[in-house]
Parts: sequence; C-alpha cells; structure tokens
Amino acid sequence: MRESRGAQNDKIQMSSLSIKNLHVSIGDKEIIRGLTLDVPKGQVHAIMGPNGSGKSTLSKAIGGHPDYTVTAGEVLLDGENILGLEPDARARKGLFLAFQYPMEIPGVSNANFLRAALNARQTEGEEVEATEFYAQMYAEMDKLEMSRSFTARSVNEGFSGGEKKRNEILQMAMLKPAYAVLDETDSGLDIDALRIVSAGVNALRGPQLGVLLITHYQRLLDYIVPDVVHVMVEGRIVRSGSKELALELEERGYDFIKDELGEPALA
Repeated sequence: MRESRGAQNDKIQMSSLSIKNLHVSIGDKEIIRGLTLDVPKGQVHAIMGPNGSGKSTLSKAIGGHPDYTVTAGEVLLDGENILGLEPDARARKGLFLAFQYPMEIPGVSNANFLRAALNARQTEGEEVEATEFYAQMYAEMDKLEMSRSFTARSVNEGFSGGEKKRNEILQMAMLKPAYAVLDETDSGLDIDALRIVSAGVNALRGPQLGVLLITHYQRLLDYIVPDVVHVMVEGRIVRSGSKELALELEERGYDFIKDELGEPALA
C-alpha cells in the first residue's frame, strides 16, 4: 500500500534539517520572508544568492544568534523544533555552524576548546579519554595539513583566513554533528586553502550528515559538488536545481532569475 504524502513528509522531517515558512527580522526590518527548505541527512545543499538576499541571516537565525528575531515558522532537527533552545542546546542536538568570519577566543587553546566541547556532550561525571582525544585530533589535523602547533594556540587568534577555515572544519570533524551549516566557507581562501578545506568537508560527507552550504561563488561547488542548489533572493528560495544551476548563475548572473520572477533587476 502506497504511503500518503503526509506520511512521506513526516519521514523526511525525521531525518532532515527542515525549515518551514521561516520569517526573520533584525529590528523592524524583515530579512527572511517565508523561507522553506529541507536538507536531508546524506545530502549537501548549496544556497547561492546576491548580496543582501539574507543568506548569512538564515545561518545565524538557525544557530540562535540573539540579534535576529524569528517572527514565524519552524526550524526542525529530525522533527524537533529547536527555535526555543539556546545556541549551546542546539549544538548538543547535533547542529554545527561554521561562520563567515570565525571568532577569536583569546586565552583558550584549540585543544582545550575542542576537549571541553566534547566533554560537554558526555554524561555527568564522564570525560573524553585524553590519549584517544589527541590521537583523533592529530589524525584530523593531518588531513587538513595543520601543524601540531595549532593545538596550543588560542582559538583563531592571529590565524590567517585559511587557517580559521581549516580550524572550523577540524571542529566539525571532531564534533561529528548531524547537520552542518557552512556560511561562506570559501571566503578569504586562496586556491590551495580552498582545495584543503573542501577535501576536509568531502571527507565528512556520508549518510549521517546533512550539509547546508552557503556561498556567493560557483567555484566552491567545483570542489564540494552539491546534491541540490537553491537560489535565494530577497529572503526566500526562488529556484532549486542541480549543479548546472550554479553554472548558469555563474554565466548569467542573478538578474535572469529576477526577470523570470517578473521583479526589477538587481542593482
């Protein structure tokens, strides 16, 4: 007997990052206007769009940034609405957010930061075993071509753009989230760093991870090939397609999307 569409949708929600009719404002200005999107585990979805379309606002709202107010809609992790949770609770549920501009944390070493994050997930009174932790961290650092000296350096303090992005992928590899939102991961990367960071993301792809990849440029998608590409304009998804959609955007720009929608061309 064929399942009903509602039952099929319920199954999708139980193994996906599902965003339903999301509206997000900063102060009195609405940025996200009724956005709906499903990112199933095992897939990489890319969001592209012009400056000011709301891509970074979307990532910060999902993560729980206090400057962004969700006025309507839901963000579901495996069927559970996380919008009422604090950012650390969202992370414990399996959400990972890589920032366009990663923050520095002076006085906290990378090793201590990662170990504290992993210990926070343990049952009360238990801790990650040190030898196992360092063995795993060094293995992941080797994949990202990171010097062992990074373990003693303060998180992102004095790091180059490429070093910060590698460090975020290291965090992702160690924390093993269920869903990762990567905001402008290619920002500030030269070709060599882009190749290394992309290889790190690709190594983590698998049936237990869903990735939402936010980018301005098609070049990143040559390295991290998405399952689906979405175009975001003025706070909503206006078109979705395969990797070829990203190539079309690279060739024609975003104005042709606006033309199809019957809206004024982008300035």
